[in-house]
Amino acid sequence: MAKKKVKNDIFVKEKKKLTQQQEFEVLKLVLDKFLWLGFSIMAFGLYIIVVNVDNIFKGFAFMIVGAILLVLFMMLLIKEYEIVK
Repeated sequence: MAKKKVKNDIFVKEKKKLTQQQEFEVLKLVLDKFLWLGFSIMAFGLYIIVVNVDNIFKGFAFMIVGAILLVLFMMLLIKEYEIVK
């Protein structure tokens, strides 16, 4: 992470400044793993529903957690990286 030192020895966090090509390369490497993680949690929830009908609530809970995880990672990536124009 890029940090900038100011007079008061306080570190100020700067946003990453990437070109469009650099951002695409980072997203290709990182986003794929997060997508697999979120969808695997959702698939596990579906598996719980199919295998044991009594645990429908538990299965849906896993599916909702997986969807929330996907949205959270999407927001984190959009917030952390900006395109330099």
